[in-house]
Amino acid sequence: MLRIALFGLLLSLTSQSVNAECAGQNLLDAMTESEKTALRSAVDAQPYAKGNFWRASRGTSVIYIAGTYHLDDPRHDDAAEHLAPLIETSAIVLVEAGPNEEKQLQDEISKNPGLMFLTTGPTLPEMLPEPEWQALVTAMKARDIPAFVAAKMQPWFVTAMLAIPPCAKQMMESGADGLDARVIALANKSGIPVRALEPYDAVFAIFDALSLEQQLDMIRTTLSLDQSAEDQNATMADIYFDQDARAIWELGRLMSYDLPGKSREAIDADYAVIEEALMYRRNRAWIPVMTAALNEGPVFAAFGALHLSGDEGVLALLEREGFALERLHF
Repeated sequence: MLRIALFGLLLSLTSQSVNAECAGQNLLDAMTESEKTALRSAVDAQPYAKGNFWRASRGTSVIYIAGTYHLDDPRHDDAAEHLAPLIETSAIVLVEAGPNEEKQLQDEISKNPGLMFLTTGPTLPEMLPEPEWQALVTAMKARDIPAFVAAKMQPWFVTAMLAIPPCAKQMMESGADGLDARVIALANKSGIPVRALEPYDAVFAIFDALSLEQQLDMIRTTLSLDQSAEDQNATMADIYFDQDARAIWELGRLMSYDLPGKSREAIDADYAVIEEALMYRRNRAWIPVMTAALNEGPVFAAFGALHLSGDEGVLALLEREGFALERLHF
């Protein structure tokens, strides 16, 4: 399930929020006991698999870390209220992309359409077999994107668009309403500086690390699971608010095992490549930014919850830097 990670990247690219009434069922409710056991085992094998809110301390230095969910949800209100006092007393707030980076990114996209669209070489109908292209046309039409536009999209951007369930059609130019946006608003209200963990164009480097065939595989995988898009989004939200974000990633892996055409070993290899590109490489780049910010005082960092767990997750990396970690609660 790459949907939440890709959707977060899409929000940072568009500065838009999805405003829709999407009704979906939690996929966990329909799982067998053996499937639930397999999921729990995969999650528990990862360090720092549970928990959305942490304190990392080294001597007198403290970083409060909030793993976020990028989509709007009324359940964010309680979390934001709980986090507000810590944000107000921080010297700096770090986020994946701040207002300045979003503006820089939009300016760059407007000047260089090749970042998002294919301007030379073959188009997607030429890259994909006809049945796959027609399936993509149908999926994109359900999202109000005509075939001639989809044909010219960069493959990774197509996957990001597929991350939006068809029910979420109305896009509003009001900024993302997930927990990240609430953190930024609270920092602005208190006059706390907000800075980005990475440069505005980091998102493009992420996909430069993936080959064309890997990007096309991402389209195929996301497309194969498109019929359950609403259920996937409902499940991801419930898992996040259950403070079990790693289960989002591992559930996607288990669902992918049931797709035809690839062995489990091949799927595991694909997931490792994508996790390295989407999360781990970025995590390693964020650590020096976070520790350098401590020179100014207490730090509050907010970023997607999928970045927290794993051997190369932010928490494990901080632990290797000598930080003591304590799980807190919203």
